[in-house]
Amino acid sequence: MNSMTLTLVSAVFIGLGATLTFDLWGLCLKHAFKIAPSNICLVGRWLLYMPDGIFFHTNILSIPRKSAECAVGWITHYLIGITFAIIFVAMVSNSWLQSPTPIPAIVFGIVTVLAPLFIMQPSFGFGLAASKMSNPTQARLRSLMNHAAFGMGLYIFGLLLNGLPQLFS
Repeated sequence: MNSMTLTLVSAVFIGLGATLTFDLWGLCLKHAFKIAPSNICLVGRWLLYMPDGIFFHTNILSIPRKSAECAVGWITHYLIGITFAIIFVAMVSNSWLQSPTPIPAIVFGIVTVLAPLFIMQPSFGFGLAASKMSNPTQARLRSLMNHAAFGMGLYIFGLLLNGLPQLFS
């Protein structure tokens, strides 16, 4: 396997793991503090309305559900996580893959919060940075914590990936 393919496969693995970390963090918040996790099905609903020419909603919660929206949302959620990880790995180079450090990963994870705050939430009808939600500060903090968890996941799965060769030697 050539170096570029290995790097891409590594980034995909890290992206899957980081997205899983994001989701597990959400489950921890749900069970420990009764904070509802992100509704990933809404991502699917949003995407499934796009072929109808509808890209922005007044309130996505009030429009009819679409068939398979949850499956589409979850698949998209993981594809976005993989894409972010590929971008991250391209930015930090192979040296980070060989010796992962937490700061670049967590900072990158935090930067990814710009996507929901400035693209998804406004498109869902929740306002810029959740400004139209009942508790915008809580929504913003939850997004920030989720994306910091994604960044931590980048680091954790970078470490795991780095340790795999030693397990098989």
